[in-house]
Amino acid sequence: MIGALLTAIQRSARLPQSSKAMKKKSSDKLWGGRFEERSHPLLEEYTASVHFDKRLAPHDIQGSIAHARMLHRIGLLSARERDRLVRGLKEIRKEIEEGRFQFDPALEDVHMNIEARLTEKVGEVGKKLHTGRSRNDQVVLDLRMYVKGEIEQVINRLRALQRALVGFAERNRDVVFPGYTHLQQAQPVLLAHHVLAYVCMFERDRERLKDASKRTDVMPLGSGALAGTSIPIDREFVAKELGFSRISDNSIDAVSDRDFAIEYLSALTLIGMHLSRLAEELVIWSSSEFGFIQIGDAFCTGSSMMPQKKNPDVPELARGKMGKLLGNLVSLVTTMKGLPLSYNRDMQEDKVPVFESTDIIKATLDVFAKMMETVRVKSDSIARAMKGGYFQAVDLAEYLVEKGVPFRESHRIVGEIVSYAIKKGKGLDELTGEELRQFSTSFADDALQLTDIRASVRNKLSYGGTSPRMVAAQIRSWKNRLSKER
Repeated sequence: MIGALLTAIQRSARLPQSSKAMKKKSSDKLWGGRFEERSHPLLEEYTASVHFDKRLAPHDIQGSIAHARMLHRIGLLSARERDRLVRGLKEIRKEIEEGRFQFDPALEDVHMNIEARLTEKVGEVGKKLHTGRSRNDQVVLDLRMYVKGEIEQVINRLRALQRALVGFAERNRDVVFPGYTHLQQAQPVLLAHHVLAYVCMFERDRERLKDASKRTDVMPLGSGALAGTSIPIDREFVAKELGFSRISDNSIDAVSDRDFAIEYLSALTLIGMHLSRLAEELVIWSSSEFGFIQIGDAFCTGSSMMPQKKNPDVPELARGKMGKLLGNLVSLVTTMKGLPLSYNRDMQEDKVPVFESTDIIKATLDVFAKMMETVRVKSDSIARAMKGGYFQAVDLAEYLVEKGVPFRESHRIVGEIVSYAIKKGKGLDELTGEELRQFSTSFADDALQLTDIRASVRNKLSYGGTSPRMVAAQIRSWKNRLSKER
């Protein structure tokens, strides 16, 4: 239901012109009793947030329904009044879902829009709903509910991308691939091993989100503007109604805390950084110079001028969008860093960064999961690129170590062998036993077996290494873990 409501809100995201609203006098404001002059139109335009916080409407309505039930529970509403309020709120929810609700910027925010419409529908009893709460605790309730739900959505999408990457690794489990450091060919690895590194990254991202969810799962309603309320509200009842595991301990902290949103944005920024690293490799690997992979046509675009071009726009755009995630994190931290307790209007600016980063991450995870299913590996191009890379140097050095040569000495010896091979225009697999023994008598003919790249990969038997046996075990482990979490 909330998903359908969010969709309807996003369809109606246009900020309506408020010529009629501008004619309202200050007495029409829900807070207007203290004011003698009407609000200036520029103030109303500048302070309005409904054009973006309308996204919180599902959570605002859900929170208001729980609040109305609590007010009845403590005897401040009759059963009839409670039912009228709940029915009215559900009708408003339907109006929003169907695109019939007119959000009025003169009413500033989503909370006051819903309350004003509720009073229109149910009469004076609508004015009772705000008993024992403030917009300060109401807005942070809505934002916490939103973040809680979105954390679960992002976790689900991370899991889908992990499954796509594990599937890619399994389909290409036998492909030997150049491992890089400093973007220079270093040691041979299995391509599956390389891709599983991203699965590990995204697993840490899921763990961070789960951990952030614990600190988001705190029910702030009942904190009032900052000091609580003298009305004997039942906060535990509301928390249970809304699915929160605990209530906030300090009313001042509750209304002024946005740590949960910052932590959420930080987790999204790390996801974005990992996606950007994967995007960079996909762009490099699909270039003509590398030619290691081919991304499916459905996820590429062409050139308006050059008919031969096939551009990896999805990973390129992902790299670009990730900068917005960092910007949104810095924006919210900067907003909060100098604020005195408790609530300040600056905090109205907390929502746009959260909404934008959420949208970017969800969309990017969705498209990457589908795109990875279309990526095809060009094994012949990879094999050609690995010729002359001297990948087996470490294996030769470790061979000497097993013969009793200190590693630093074996490192020097094999460095000289590589220099010799380069001058001779040979690969390490083209050297003879006699040539190796020119540099160390510890080399026997069995050392020649190590110059085979596949043998080099097979020999990496340490846990977490790139040997086929280890990688196959990791694929099985990830498939089992991810299948259990469907």
